[in-house]
Amino acid sequence: MLSERRLEVLRAIVQDYVGTEEPVGSKALTERHQLGVSPATVRNDMAVLEDEGYIAQPHTSAGRIPTDKGYRLFVDKLAGVKPLSVAERRAIQNFLDGAVDLDDVVGRTVRLLAQLTRQVAVVQYPSLTRSSVRHVELLSLAPARLMLVLITDTGRVEQRIVDCVAPVGETLLADLRARLNSRIVGRRFSDVPPQVQDLPESFEPDDRPAVATVLATLLETLVEEKEERIMLGGAANLTRFNHDFPMTIRPVLEALEEQMVLLKLLGETRDSTMTVRIGHENFHEGLNSTSVVAVGYGSGDEAVAKLGVVGPTRMDYPGTMGAVRAVARYVGQILAES
Repeated sequence: MLSERRLEVLRAIVQDYVGTEEPVGSKALTERHQLGVSPATVRNDMAVLEDEGYIAQPHTSAGRIPTDKGYRLFVDKLAGVKPLSVAERRAIQNFLDGAVDLDDVVGRTVRLLAQLTRQVAVVQYPSLTRSSVRHVELLSLAPARLMLVLITDTGRVEQRIVDCVAPVGETLLADLRARLNSRIVGRRFSDVPPQVQDLPESFEPDDRPAVATVLATLLETLVEEKEERIMLGGAANLTRFNHDFPMTIRPVLEALEEQMVLLKLLGETRDSTMTVRIGHENFHEGLNSTSVVAVGYGSGDEAVAKLGVVGPTRMDYPGTMGAVRAVARYVGQILAES
């Protein structure tokens, strides 16, 4: 276990290196921070931190910089989440309030996160598998052809064409629409099948084939293995950090082009807690020089998707964590109110 003083020295090294981009020496630390000890004592503390792998010397004439292990201890023990100012929170709300549909919400969220953190922003679309039914609409396109429109609680809209064996009149259409909505609105997708399994029997025998066809299409839509969608923005921000990537920025950009890499990067959707993965904690080799800050968002207590940012390990962790958390909360509010 490190002493409180050595933890304070590590905190100061991380803060200075993130702020100045320069390796940190003992003399600079004692001048910038109220550590209450001499430069010689700080040098001794830095030697211990280096021996234990929390800081490293990039070249012989330089000061020290944090390692992945040092950043991890900083995030876990030393860094609080920096709250956003009132003006920043108001700006987030005003920007996101202008969204007209789910695509617009996701697009605005990506741009906002990239601007706030000056990192790469990654936003996952709400997953169908964790959604609830907000409304089902049935529209007549031709005598025996219908359109089924499923609207989820997260604002996602799924449309399907239904071809029936016989013409479907407006009276039957209105009746089926009303009965469907009364049974399944507000239900989780996984809870819908038992609610509708006996629905055809409640109709006249001549109408049951059409009702069964509509139900089959609805249930297929609910259980479809949809490809999870991701939106990414702000990749150009990484070019500001060229010197933070040991060889070249190219492996990072290549990794960010892969959809499955991005999904794994954000982590398990159901987990709504904030996760911070630093450097070599990232599974993809191309991302070993980056850190990822991600959190779940949703219209209720449970997360329906994740959002986050990717940037160099030399990151303002308190500020980034605060921005990611605030944006996730606002997106969740918009989904709940929409």
